[in-house]
Formats: sequence, C-alpha cells, structure tokens
Amino acid sequence: MQTVDAAGLPIGDDHPPRIMGVLNVSKESPYSPSVYDDPAEAAAYVDEELVGEGADIVDVGLESANKRLDVLSAEAELDRLDTAIETIQSVSGDAIFSIETRYAEVAEAAIEGGFDMVNDICGFADPEMPAVCREYDVAVAKMASPPDLERPGAVEETDWAARKSAAWAESADYVDQVYEALKQNGLTEKTIVDPAFGGWSEAKTIADDHATFERLREFRGFGRPILVSINRKNFLRTIADRSTEEALPVSLAATAMAVERGAHIVRTHDVAETVDAAKIGSAFTERAAVAGGGVSVTELDARRATEVARHLETLGAPTDASDAYVSRVFEVSGLAPEAASELAAVAESAGLTVTTGDGGVLVGGRPDALREAADELAGRPTFEPLVEAVRTS
Repeated sequence: MQTVDAAGLPIGDDHPPRIMGVLNVSKESPYSPSVYDDPAEAAAYVDEELVGEGADIVDVGLESANKRLDVLSAEAELDRLDTAIETIQSVSGDAIFSIETRYAEVAEAAIEGGFDMVNDICGFADPEMPAVCREYDVAVAKMASPPDLERPGAVEETDWAARKSAAWAESADYVDQVYEALKQNGLTEKTIVDPAFGGWSEAKTIADDHATFERLREFRGFGRPILVSINRKNFLRTIADRSTEEALPVSLAATAMAVERGAHIVRTHDVAETVDAAKIGSAFTERAAVAGGGVSVTELDARRATEVARHLETLGAPTDASDAYVSRVFEVSGLAPEAASELAAVAESAGLTVTTGDGGVLVGGRPDALREAADELAGRPTFEPLVEAVRTS
C-alpha cells in the first residue's frame, strides 16, 4: 500500500486514519452548520469545530454537489474562491486544506492561494486535473465518476459498452462500475481513491451503497489510500430507521468498520465523535506489513476471491485463480451421525478440509470447492442451511 504525502501529512496503512472535516462557502449547501460566507466566522468554525476537535484535513466546498441543483461554472467557483482563501489564511490551527472542485483551473488557483490538496468529485473528468496536481505535487482525492463534469458520482449512467465493451457492461455489477470509473483517466502518484458513497444520481440505490461498503476491501487493489464519505448517509440511516439528525451513532459504527476494512480518510461533519470511532477501528485492524533489505511484505486482508482478483489485476496477472488464495470455514451442528458422515464424504471429494466431532462438523477450503460441495448437496433438506450459507457468503 502506497503512502501518500499530503503537504507533510502521511496517509496510508502505516499511519493513523485521518479525519477530514468539512467547511462550505456555498449558501446552497444543505448542511447549514458547516456553511459560511464570512471569512472570519468561517475561520473560527474551522479552529473550534474542525481542527479544534481533531480534524487533520479541512475540505472546503465552493458549491453544493446536490444533483438537483445547477452545476456552477469554473468562473462561478472562482468568484467564491477568494472567501475560501481568506478563510484558510485566517485559521490559527494546524491542518491540511483541501479544495473540493471539479475544475483544474480552480484547483490551480486554490493551490496558488495556499491550499494543500484537491478533492475532485468528478474523477478527473477535467483532463487537465491530473497534470495540475502533478505540477504542484499535491495529493488529490479522486471520486468515482463518469467522464462528465456535470454528473459527479453517477457511474451507473456511464456508457460502459462504449468505454469498455458490450460484454463487460452486461456482466459488470455496480461495484465493478465504481472500480472501473476510478481507473478511467488514470491516477497520479499522489491519488487517493473515493468510491462515491451517497445519492449522486437518481439511478443510485441504497443497495448500491450497501454493496460498495460490503466490498470496500476490494478498493485496496489500487494500492492507494481510500477516502470514505459515509457520514449520516441514507444507506446507513435506513438500516436503523433513523433521521439525519438521529444518525450519528450509525455513522460512528460504520466508521469503525470502514477503517478496519481499509479506509484511510474519513470525511465527516461530526469531527470529535468520528475521531474516536476511527481510533477503535484502527486499534482492531490486523494487517501485517514488514519491510527490510529493499523488500516489503503486506498482508492483503482479502476475504473474497473478488478482492484477490483486484490485486492480481494490479499486478498484471490473470485473475482466474483468485479463488485459490481464499479460504472459508463453516461449522455445522445438529446433524445426525449419518448426515455428518455424508457431509464429510462430499466435502472431502470436493477437496475441502473436514473435521467431525461430537458437537458437529467443521468444513473449510476454497470458495470454488465449497460451491462444488454445495451444488452436490443441494435439494436435500438436511443440508439446505449449509448450501444457502455457502451460496450467500
């Protein structure tokens, strides 16, 4: 996993999770507590509510990304940039300042004005954005998006048949599309990937965000730090049936899980609480990394064949053997002795490891071998719980 240096702040596996607080200088932004148009008031908010509560990075938005609002032009964003620059120049606390924009010319002006990094919500749809970030040697968060400056995050609206192939477009699911969107237009040496949680388009569903969160480890396949913006998002609120105002606890639970699954930056409006949740996730993350003699070894923390496949793809290697790197284990109890013996025979025939004891049967091995055994056992009521568990895991 590559460490990205953001103006002296290291971001990556070997460093604590970083917290990105949010300041908006856009009056149309929906979260009013973070919206300011007076630089002095904005600077006080940053010092007290963001940096003062533990934010490592302050992300300054010039416009709302609400899909129902008109997109501001680069000129309109530049008109607001003076307020943002005056704000960061007035902040007394120590933080990295990120400018959220989709335009390379706005990013360049912001960097010239004192900003340290870029948060591109359109995924390099402006083809000059990578060049600007390279020229100024700044870190840049790249959110998964179509190559369209007016549709941030709407990856499912991309014409994938034209950009990839009709066969790929037919077989790809939503997470596949997000992963491919992040690959479009390349990465800089200091790119941080953002899988675009939230309602970026009318076609985006709660299930899409669920799938992305469930498969968050796959994005480690880029070998770059991961940014997540999950604070009070709908896909979390619906699980617990909470309003936005009541959703802080679900956000914090998800934050700890996201960090354990590989997130390196958490973007939030609730800084103090998110700092604590990220610390819990980091404390219980087990991911070995050892370096010496010019050689580095990193545990991939891959639980699924799809996660291994992402790393194989990055290496330029075939992905069809990804199942061989993953092992899953199931404990089966409540079987009669004859059924336990039958299960053991089928499992061993499929190449699985089987141990039978007085309390039940332990079955483990590669996902493809487990599926083979499940197919053999399908249709027999006694084994249906195991078959379902294997097929849904």
